Amino acid sequence: MKVSVSQLISVVSGMLLMAGSLGAQAQAKHTFALGNTDFMLDGKPLQMISGEMHCARIPREYWRDRMKMAKAMGLNTIGTYVFWNANEPVKGQFDFTGNNDIAAFVKMAKEEGLWVVLRPSPYACAEWEFGGYPWWLLKDSTLKVRSTDPKFLSAYTNYINHLAKQLVPLQVTHGGNILLVQIENEYGSYSDDKNYLDLNRKIFRDAGFDGVLFTCDGETQMPKGYLPGYLPAVNGLEDPAKVKELINKYHNGKGPYYIAEWYPGWFDHWGDKHARTDAAQAAKTLDQILGAGVSINMYMFHGGTTRGFMNGANMGRNEPYAPQVSSYDYDAPLDEAGNATDKYYKFRDVIARHLPAGQKLPDVPAKKPTIAISNIKLSAYADVFDNLPKPVTAKKPICFEDLDQAYGFVLYRTQISNNGLLKLKELRDYAIVYLNGKQIATLDRRLKQDSLQLSNVPVNATLDILVENNGRINYGPYLADNRHGITQAVMLDGQEVFDWKMYRLPFADLGKFAYKMQPVTAMHPTLFKGTFNLSKLADTYLDMSGFGKGFVFLNGHNLGKYWQIGPQQTLYVPAGWLKKGMNEVVVFDELKVGHQMLQALNHAVLDRKM
Repeated sequence: MKVSVSQLISVVSGMLLMAGSLGAQAQAKHTFALGNTDFMLDGKPLQMISGEMHCARIPREYWRDRMKMAKAMGLNTIGTYVFWNANEPVKGQFDFTGNNDIAAFVKMAKEEGLWVVLRPSPYACAEWEFGGYPWWLLKDSTLKVRSTDPKFLSAYTNYINHLAKQLVPLQVTHGGNILLVQIENEYGSYSDDKNYLDLNRKIFRDAGFDGVLFTCDGETQMPKGYLPGYLPAVNGLEDPAKVKELINKYHNGKGPYYIAEWYPGWFDHWGDKHARTDAAQAAKTLDQILGAGVSINMYMFHGGTTRGFMNGANMGRNEPYAPQVSSYDYDAPLDEAGNATDKYYKFRDVIARHLPAGQKLPDVPAKKPTIAISNIKLSAYADVFDNLPKPVTAKKPICFEDLDQAYGFVLYRTQISNNGLLKLKELRDYAIVYLNGKQIATLDRRLKQDSLQLSNVPVNATLDILVENNGRINYGPYLADNRHGITQAVMLDGQEVFDWKMYRLPFADLGKFAYKMQPVTAMHPTLFKGTFNLSKLADTYLDMSGFGKGFVFLNGHNLGKYWQIGPQQTLYVPAGWLKKGMNEVVVFDELKVGHQMLQALNHAVLDRKM
């Protein structure tokens, strides 16, 4: 085969270009290590100025926008949890697509010039359902999460091995932008088994995570939660001198010094006030921390929204069950919709003072436009009691997990003929009680309500108990005790009630419900469907203040929960989930009927208790 001079020149030029490209790639690789006082990137000190964001809480369409906002505030790093229950919703079935595509999130951060601190633990806490553990672990009532239980470790190891395929190539040791990997999260708040902690380390190492590993704990929990020989980061401690003293104590007398969670805001529980922190004071604290050379991760920089049924709950030995709201606004520097707040600008001013000489911050992107939408007519109705699936029958009531159901609701039905005290033993978490189809009471685990007095009960009356999972506990001593529904028994006048039908209502999608044009008059849980047309798209906020308790689907997206008790009264709708032309909204309300209209505001309402 003969080759012309021009062809030869072309081939040689191509080879030179390829060699140059490969050389650039090789030069792009970095080294990252722990120095005595600093993180060392390519042999030079790096102060991480990081902010937490979670890909599952931000519509994928807006990941890049939020990262640009991070850069404009002065962040050089993103901290992020990875939620096991989002990536393995059913045992053995993995989902790393769409909003769960953690690899794409990390790669995008690299494109935007941001390092990443990865926190796959896999226990996350994070005000997220079951702390990130998948519900199906609870199907085996003997399995103990966060322990050396072989059944737990087997599932855990399998998950990390699958996660590793997504993320190991993105570590800084492989030319990526993941600097640190967290192997447990605030373990000292739960237990103190160093053997379990070392098994965590081994699982990550065996899966290929070969970079710097670390743990994080609160100040008083670190003795129980750190793993000797590995970097112990601290959460919630703001005094730089104390941060250095603490990390020195548990890291062989040296740093680096890293606050893995610094709280410039806080989260909300249903029925409480909206959390707020003073922006000026937080900025002053940030200035002191950065001035001392301590690396920091703001929890949260941007919280976003906990959509669907993925909110968690808190419960302590002396604290009642307290589920979190769907908004994860967190009073963070970026609000729920990704807009800069006063806190953002104050933090930006502080960070600018600590930049290397000659470095300037990018301009802050413009605020997102919003729209209000009035008179969304709700014109089709589906009474859930008229749309029940085939029941599961059993002598005793069955919990969600034994019904093979993750989230949502279960309707428990039986026949009774007696008066007396009706008691639901270990109700998880919220129940509406009906007698012959009439709503007679609500029972709320938050308020330690599990009983009501029945009188004038007809013979063979139908007793219905609609039970809602309000969010599995994500933190504290009751993490392993998280089965839901009616988890023990129903007692009436001291006698156990038997012969139950259980109707599973996971509301994973709404495709099987039949709608009518006639409004529902009975006080039954109901779906209200409406449509509306748009000529322009922008962020908006559904006003749920006139509704009772439930959730909303918009164009197939579950926007999250609402509850009349507040403080959250709106549901954030990102512009990217709206359509020009026809849009469909479905509101589920378990407490109120008669809704005919819905409206959307051009602002959030997150601080109104009813």
